[in-house]
Amino acid sequence: MMRGWEFDRHVPERGYAWWYVDALSDDGAHGITLIAFIGTVFSPWYAAAHRRGPADPQNHCCLNVALYGSPRRWAMTDRRRGALSRGPDYLQIGPSRLDWDGETLTIHINEMTAPIPSRLTGTVRVRPRALGSREFTLDTHGRHRWQPIAPRSRVEVELSSPGLRWSGPAYFDTNHGAAPLEEDFREWDWCRAPMQDATAILYNAERRDGSKQSLALKATDDGAVVDIAVPPPATMPRTLWRIRRPTRSESGQARVVRTLEDTPFYSRSEIRTTLLGQETTAVHESLELDRFKNPAMYAMLPWKVPRTLG
Repeated sequence: MMRGWEFDRHVPERGYAWWYVDALSDDGAHGITLIAFIGTVFSPWYAAAHRRGPADPQNHCCLNVALYGSPRRWAMTDRRRGALSRGPDYLQIGPSRLDWDGETLTIHINEMTAPIPSRLTGTVRVRPRALGSREFTLDTHGRHRWQPIAPRSRVEVELSSPGLRWSGPAYFDTNHGAAPLEEDFREWDWCRAPMQDATAILYNAERRDGSKQSLALKATDDGAVVDIAVPPPATMPRTLWRIRRPTRSESGQARVVRTLEDTPFYSRSEIRTTLLGQETTAVHESLELDRFKNPAMYAMLPWKVPRTLG
């Protein structure tokens, strides 16, 4: 059985593995997303490498950190193989590190923001209520898999630069694959909605072969992740970059509370929707991979995804 905190898992050539955490503060003022990548799927440097042939994912790793609210910060430095050290329960990427002690995932952040350089340092602790073992295949060839490790968690954010401290509900999952995302998918949207006794998760994908997948799941405090009826589609306004934000809602309606991330190929938003019979706040993302693989995008991305020299 694949355990989500196996930071030493094998990552094949041209493949990837990532561990994802997001959280919103209890008062709704702040948010954070952290993604530890081996094979940085949205790195222009890794995309260029695997267009030339077999590419080592360990030569393209990073800890992506995004702060929302005030202050806002972004860090995503693509690092070389020498910056990577890992074992079953730890992942060191440059000066930042993730540690799993059996009960808590501790993320030590020591990064430089982009495009305007500033320090981003501190500690984030993710405390799962329970751990899930269910894993899902996302494509028709079995090359891409997703596991919601701990959809029901709490987070404690303590940053020294910028000075910030808060706590709130959190989510923790992992994806891994054997090929670039843009080879097998056109687009996808995902959201997770925490409620008092359960978390709803939606995952909708449009594949390159024309097929589609819609997952609707309920995660509970005992670690169970079970299928629920797929809700009807709901449409929300496009972002300023004209990225579509499709989702699903039991009422057939959803609205954007605030846009957290708006890029030419990806958006992350805080939305209000209806799931598990309740109106709730959810974190939503939408990804358009035809836009990502546009050559113009590779020219723009180095401003937000710099690469270290050593």
